[in-house]
Amino acid sequence: MEASTSMDSYRFGTIDYIVFLGMIFLSTGTGIYFGCIKKTKKKLEEVEPALPTPTIGQNGGRGTERRKHDFGSEKMSEYLLGSRNLKVFPVAMSLIASYISGVTILGTTSEIYNYGTQYWFIAIAIILQGIAVSYVYIPVFSTLQVGSSYEYLEMRFHSVIRSIASFMFILDEILFLPFIVYVPAIALNQVSGINLHVVAVVIVIVCVFYTFVGGIKAVVHTDAWQVLVMFLSVLAVAILSTVYAKGLDNLFDDASKGGRLIFTNTNPSPYIRHTVWSVLIGGFFYWTSFNAVNQTMVQRYMSLPSLESARASMAIFTIGVAAFVSVCCYVGLLIFEMYKECDPLSAGMITHDDQLLPLFVVQSVGHIYGMSGLFIAGIFGAALSSLSVVLNSTSLVILEDIVRGCFKLQLSERASTIVVKSSIIILGMVALSLVFVLEQLSGILSICTSMTAIAAGTTFGLFTLGMLVPWANTIGTAAGGIASALLAGWISFGTQFTIAAGQLNSQKLPVSVDGCLGVNVTMPENVWVDEDEVFPLYRLSYHWINPIGVSTAIIVGALVSLVTKPTNMKTLDPDLISPVIHRFLPKECFVGRNLHTQAHKNLLNIS
Repeated sequence: MEASTSMDSYRFGTIDYIVFLGMIFLSTGTGIYFGCIKKTKKKLEEVEPALPTPTIGQNGGRGTERRKHDFGSEKMSEYLLGSRNLKVFPVAMSLIASYISGVTILGTTSEIYNYGTQYWFIAIAIILQGIAVSYVYIPVFSTLQVGSSYEYLEMRFHSVIRSIASFMFILDEILFLPFIVYVPAIALNQVSGINLHVVAVVIVIVCVFYTFVGGIKAVVHTDAWQVLVMFLSVLAVAILSTVYAKGLDNLFDDASKGGRLIFTNTNPSPYIRHTVWSVLIGGFFYWTSFNAVNQTMVQRYMSLPSLESARASMAIFTIGVAAFVSVCCYVGLLIFEMYKECDPLSAGMITHDDQLLPLFVVQSVGHIYGMSGLFIAGIFGAALSSLSVVLNSTSLVILEDIVRGCFKLQLSERASTIVVKSSIIILGMVALSLVFVLEQLSGILSICTSMTAIAAGTTFGLFTLGMLVPWANTIGTAAGGIASALLAGWISFGTQFTIAAGQLNSQKLPVSVDGCLGVNVTMPENVWVDEDEVFPLYRLSYHWINPIGVSTAIIVGALVSLVTKPTNMKTLDPDLISPVIHRFLPKECFVGRNLHTQAHKNLLNIS
């Protein structure tokens, strides 16, 4: 099929609309089922004699009683955490949905097309982070049975640290909301001609409805089959496009000739976009910072009944995402194979790199009935699942960390329900409003991406300080967080302004327009600039910003803690420290827990 084929050649047909609308009705139906039909009957719980369990005060000191994290009522615990009794597989699918969005699918394929296959090493980084998250971070949250991950920061340090991290999370998610909606709206508009604003409204209304009605159970179970549709759609495109291509040997041979087949770039320079070191180290830090402590992930770990269940779901998530990203990378090679002689961006067929995959789908497999519908259903499902996860998690943080944690308000069950459900509606409206803003401001993407990266790195640094540095105190943690945010922000925004000023060379690999039939295309001149005059930190690969932010928070926090009365490790509650550090803790800090465990056993034997 000719690369110059018009997008209009394969508009949505009847079967495409049936496939696409089926996904919308299934999403809505899931919310109705879990919110209105399948009402979970309250089970009588066995009441055990009360025990004076150790709690944590400022800097991890022991208190006298650890609060039960049920958000004030069993009904809210059911709505927000599924009463901590959900199943492993649906939660694992929801974890995948938490990360995989339309941005991921479209962005990964264009990354391979433009910069080569070195980025494929991200799959190895994903596997490594899965091991780290399972054995370093999840055990702490599981032992403490937190509702919100940010509760940990108050237990370990101070309520102020918790409040700041919570506000950062909410701001981070609000900035991310419009991208979740905007990207699939563009994709659907491109292949169907439906007005972008109409698509955005449909996405938000459908998602807000089933999240509002069904709570976390609707979100998790809807995510499960939406991820399935997502994976099947991308896999189907990959398989069918491979069949229509001239064979795998020819595919990889053309990729090699086009300079796309890169797996051994071990150049130590931090200024190159993708090297073995930048992808592995930067990818590991980025993925771990998101999956270890971000509320959208921790909330799902906590919805499972045990540590073993949480680890099992994390294992499925790790394998699933690594496989999914690998398929997206392979599709990136298929896109290059199709457009190796006629770059769509240079030929004016698209206006942005994120439109590469939708164009490829309609031009390669769009003639097959239902394929465009399946692909858009996958992109749309990715948007719905990511948006529902954000709405659900952010509403929990607003209730637990802001209303109950920051403002110390103990709300009734009815008031808590109003706060959570109102938050979901308001966040949906904010997402829709910001889509219109996003459409008008071309530079907002890079700014928002930078801000979310800063928030992720800084927050992860705070949690890592708490779990892996026993002597860390509140002052040190605050200093580390501020230093991390300032340094990462300086680098990130400085880089964005430098790029906007045209002072950095594009590292995109060469493209051709020699095969553009019927189109008079002139390649734009690539203006070379001398980057040696640019401040070195502004030239760094984006992979290094997150590791720099995390490392700064840990190093500064640890050093400042040492010189400002470090936490007395003998009085530290070991539950607040990751199990991998327990062997280095003094025996005295385990005494209280051992006495409590023995008292618990004795009381059970008596009863």
